[in-house]
Amino acid sequence: MASWTLETIAWDRFDASKVDPEILRNIKAAALVERNGGDYGIYLGRVFADDAAFMDDVQNWVVEEVQHGMALGRWAQLADPSWDFDAAFERFRTGYTLPLHVSESVRGSQAGEMIARCIVETGTSSYYSALKDATEEPVLKQVCQKIAADEFRHYKLFYEHLNRCLKRDRLNRWSRLRIGWGRLAESEDDELAYAYFAANEPAGAVYDRKRNMQAYARRAYPLYRQTHVQRAMAMVLKAVGLEPQGRLNTLMTRAGLWFLRRNAAKLAAQGA
Repeated sequence: MASWTLETIAWDRFDASKVDPEILRNIKAAALVERNGGDYGIYLGRVFADDAAFMDDVQNWVVEEVQHGMALGRWAQLADPSWDFDAAFERFRTGYTLPLHVSESVRGSQAGEMIARCIVETGTSSYYSALKDATEEPVLKQVCQKIAADEFRHYKLFYEHLNRCLKRDRLNRWSRLRIGWGRLAESEDDELAYAYFAANEPAGAVYDRKRNMQAYARRAYPLYRQTHVQRAMAMVLKAVGLEPQGRLNTLMTRAGLWFLRRNAAKLAAQGA
């Protein structure tokens, strides 16, 4: 379990003068996604119904994920007292649902699901690390530091279970690459886009996945520094069975930074 709770956050240090309204919009969206951890727990419970050891870890993981959402939501309400966190969350759950009635992983195997989980934790740990370094608001910095540490630990947890699952599922390197790349590509799927919409758009607005994803990305991409991208690339490479350090990491880090900077400038120019 995490070594922190909502009560250990220094909420009294909140400084409204240091709130970045652009970051705030993305924090609202992230709060909805994190708070929805219970549905992911249901999905994983169906996929790993025969794995009692892993399910014990999943229950703890769900508690921590939901806590992340509650912490981010509480901060967002401090930054914008007019924002209704509960209403936004209900709006999100109404418009976005996970495949909760499956009996096996959408990745084709339990090992494949573990790879996908590692990719997700890579994304969240790097994002909250980037947010921590970008924000000047002291409470948000503390919250993001705590969440990033949890997400790094979650990556290690899923990676350990991945190694156990691989002994049975025996995915080859190509299969691991395919699953990893597929999950990376899903970073621009409906989940984040709809969360951004539900958190920020007025009642009666029409959902546009592309427009909302671009709005989220335009505010997220500029936050990343080389250290965040380099560490994320190492985690991705490790999850798919490749050497996490060395020339490939260097090339992927350069490509990742180029992609982030190029698209951040493009989206800003478009007024996303």
